[in-house]
Amino acid sequence: MKKNRPHKFGTFLGVYTPSILTILGLVMYLRFGWVVGNAGLINTIAIVLMASSITFITGLSASAIATNIKVGVGGEYFMISRSLGLEPGGAIGIPLYLCRTLSVTFYCYGLSEAILILWPEGSSVLPKYALQILTIIFIILVTALSGKSAKLVLKSQIPIMIIVGTSILALIIGVITQDMHAPINNASYQTAPEGFWYVFAVFFPAVTGFTAGIGLSGDLKDPQKSIPKGTLNAVVSGAVIYLIIPLLLAITAVLTLEEMADPEAGVTIWTRIAVFGPWLVYPAVWGAVLSSAFGSILGGPRILQALSMDGLMPKFLSKLSTSGQPTIATWISGLLAIAAVFLGGLNTIAQYVSVLFLTLYVAINVSAAVEQLIKEPSYRPKINVPWYVSLLGAFAAMVVMWLINPLAFAFALGLEIVIFTYLMNKKLEQQWGDASTGIWMHVSRYALLRLSAKKMHPRNWRPIIILFIHQIKDNLPLVKFTEMLGQNSGLLTISRLILITDKEELDKRNEIVFEMQQDLKAEGLQALTEVNVVSDFKLGMNLIAASHGIAGIKTNTVVFGWSQSHKGKLQELQIIQDLASSGKNILVGYIPKSFSKKTNKRIDIWWRGQDRNGDLMLLLAYLIGLNSKWSKTVVNIFSITHSEKEKTVMEDHIKYSINEARIDANIHVFTKDKNETLETLIHKSKKADLVFTGLARNNDNFEARVQLIDTIVTQLKAVVFVQNNGMKNETPIIFRNN
Repeated sequence: MKKNRPHKFGTFLGVYTPSILTILGLVMYLRFGWVVGNAGLINTIAIVLMASSITFITGLSASAIATNIKVGVGGEYFMISRSLGLEPGGAIGIPLYLCRTLSVTFYCYGLSEAILILWPEGSSVLPKYALQILTIIFIILVTALSGKSAKLVLKSQIPIMIIVGTSILALIIGVITQDMHAPINNASYQTAPEGFWYVFAVFFPAVTGFTAGIGLSGDLKDPQKSIPKGTLNAVVSGAVIYLIIPLLLAITAVLTLEEMADPEAGVTIWTRIAVFGPWLVYPAVWGAVLSSAFGSILGGPRILQALSMDGLMPKFLSKLSTSGQPTIATWISGLLAIAAVFLGGLNTIAQYVSVLFLTLYVAINVSAAVEQLIKEPSYRPKINVPWYVSLLGAFAAMVVMWLINPLAFAFALGLEIVIFTYLMNKKLEQQWGDASTGIWMHVSRYALLRLSAKKMHPRNWRPIIILFIHQIKDNLPLVKFTEMLGQNSGLLTISRLILITDKEELDKRNEIVFEMQQDLKAEGLQALTEVNVVSDFKLGMNLIAASHGIAGIKTNTVVFGWSQSHKGKLQELQIIQDLASSGKNILVGYIPKSFSKKTNKRIDIWWRGQDRNGDLMLLLAYLIGLNSKWSKTVVNIFSITHSEKEKTVMEDHIKYSINEARIDANIHVFTKDKNETLETLIHKSKKADLVFTGLARNNDNFEARVQLIDTIVTQLKAVVFVQNNGMKNETPIIFRNN
């Protein structure tokens, strides 16, 4: 069966109409008279201008983001997640979806109240739970219509817009055809003793709702064009109308300011002033509320659909009907809205919803400001908003949140922090780039430039390591050992070399890097990964190791795993010989799978006193001891001398070294017996979990060295051969304190 293509909307029907109708909603009819009655004309105009400025700045920020990316389904959530990242987007998007869904309940509840208020008092025909029943009927109605066709819902808003416009025109005619007086500017605050900012907080929800059109981003023909035009025009239109209405109310003689300030007056202020009052105003109120409900039930499911598509919600929620509507998400939203009818205390919940909704304003403005600040080359919006303007909008929105309800403000931030933390811990996969990468690039750039301008002091030394392996999974023990050396202060890069002639691996090198990261993530390890293309393994490894790093984080340590083939062992020693002059420390590790399984750890260091290898080995043992699993490690230092005099000198040297380094170790200095062999000496470390020993340099007899290393490796649990090429002529780094 051929599916119908979903209908796409233009600027007027898809963005402007739902936005302006949500702005010109229930608050305009219920609270404008109360605001003028308490604050007077001048203060009311100030309130309108300030509130509209916040929404206008937010509209500009949203427009800037929308003109820079191809906006998909999800509206505000889509823009925030593609700008700040998946986790911040989810932290805003999930509460935003709940707010939109609860808004359906509030609007349908308000519509039911507005209709039932006309019911004759004392009538016995009215059922006991008429308000709740009527509310549920309206929720089912708007859900069914929006689930069937967004086109039908949006077209139904045209007559509603006409009715609302007619009611405003009726108010104008009613004022100018009756007695008038000079504008009254007195601010009495007779029913708002808390003053100006309290009145501002009550009025502010009247200017919100301009994002209703943004919520339909996935249903627009050209979101990049329609969102800025429709949104900004709706905000400006609403502001102009909101400047006219208080002037009309301030000059009419039909009602006094005291009568308008009555919180119970509500919509009757309009019905008493406007020509054909009740006949035009009540239908307009009902239409405005119904339109707002439609806007919420259209926007909410599309946020849920987008969350599902991004993996933050079950996948079935993103399924579309044959007409292209997110029907499942719509009916689930409708059921949640019906459930909210039975919550009770909806007025209190409404404040929390308003504040949560305002966090959206904060996020949109912060997104635009961050994009401007980090200056990503890809950020080229058609509408440029200075970063400080967007930040001003974000700050103003937070102030309004505080004014509406400080407790709700704290709750909203707390809820979003909890969601953000939860999503971060899930380690979600993001399929797009975002501004967070640009932020880290800026931080990294600043840090690198600062490091580059400083002379690196030995006390600031830390292991900046490059490890050459082919497959992480096949070398996990070596990877874990090398990562332990960093202890969150060093830096490990794992490099895989591929030949330039290997076309298959060349084409997949980005996938290989990603797979390497996935392998690390599965083991809870952190390291940089890279694939380097070389024409020859030996030459390539030399060049990469010698030049690896940047500025103040140049690689200072190169790690190899001891090869399993004889040819590989010879090649490895040749590479190490060539690297010795580069100033890089070199570690060659034999780390089997059984490494680090015991709880009582022992590290042995074989200290010969040559080339300062002992200093580096002592430092490496200390770094491993920082790991929680190795916190109770016993360190033994072994040294072989040829006479009693040498023995005394070596003992004093080692004692001095470990005292200066403030490292605990047991010292064992032996005088070599003529009959003792290498195997006999190595036997002393057979029970050690890890052994460090020196790696000789300037020895071209590679065959003999391979045989020697193999002899040592076969008799020990785990061994690392250390060659100190980085601090030969310096005081050992671990003893430097100033």
